[in-house]
Amino acid sequence: MSNTLKGALIIGQSGGPTSVINASAYGVIRTALDCPDITAVYGAAHGIKGVLNDKLYDMGQEDAKELELLLNTPSSELGSCRYKIADPDADDTDYKRILEIFKKYDVRYFFYNGGNDSMDTCNKISKYMQKVGYECRIMGVPKTIDNDLFGTDHCPGFASAAKYIATSCAEVYKDARVYDTGMVTIIEIMGRHAGWLAGAAALAGVVGCAPDLVYLPEVDFDMDKFLADVDRIYKEKGNCMVAVSEGIHYADGSFVSEAKTSATDGFGHAQLGGLAALLAVNLTSKYTGLHLGFNLFNGLTAGILGVPGVVLLLLVQWVIT
Repeated sequence: MSNTLKGALIIGQSGGPTSVINASAYGVIRTALDCPDITAVYGAAHGIKGVLNDKLYDMGQEDAKELELLLNTPSSELGSCRYKIADPDADDTDYKRILEIFKKYDVRYFFYNGGNDSMDTCNKISKYMQKVGYECRIMGVPKTIDNDLFGTDHCPGFASAAKYIATSCAEVYKDARVYDTGMVTIIEIMGRHAGWLAGAAALAGVVGCAPDLVYLPEVDFDMDKFLADVDRIYKEKGNCMVAVSEGIHYADGSFVSEAKTSATDGFGHAQLGGLAALLAVNLTSKYTGLHLGFNLFNGLTAGILGVPGVVLLLLVQWVIT
């Protein structure tokens, strides 16, 4: 194996967008364009699908100033996807096609910008290229607002999402206390297996607006204890704000909200949602006489109005008076 590998480079983006994924992509693109050993730099349209469909953008043809705008552009400018390639031992069709494209453009470097499933894609492609003897560097560029990528402490995408969650919780906290009647407010936050985002709600405490209760997927959920805790705090303070991760689960591992949906995403993960509604209904069922109101905040993404890094973060406020 030579010390210096010369050839073309492809970069793709995968999974949910964030406010900084384009900045990471720019770092790869700009550095590659300036590297004499990289003969061409291509951006894959919609992630690995762009490779499979031979839809690549020649980044060398782009204006340098236009490329620099990626540093402050939210969402995934190359286009993203949620496509799970099969195990090569079970079905190597996609891998043969990827190898075909790599050979066509003499691709010797492949960067994939994404989260856990994207890193899985990198791993599979890397092992396949080694197996068939095609020399190519396969590298994952970390991106996830969940902050759950192995080997990363603060993953790009998490900080901006955490800031937005903390700010939103502080605003909800103030809003929920404008009336002389008490409220129980439940805020549902993304996080299937990692509680970093829900935990970030506690940062609102910097301005005295932290949730009274925070529930994370790392700790088994107990519905009876939840109801009792909310009741206790409501009686003590006259208000109660709860931040809850969408991925909280019972001791047997089943998601609290899983029964509400049978849908899955492109990687086969259960589509969670409706947790705040479920918890609110349980509260009204337990404590009769409570009134259930509903206020749905807009589901905001990093691609809408430049909202910083919150991907499908849905804030659901159920007001029980």
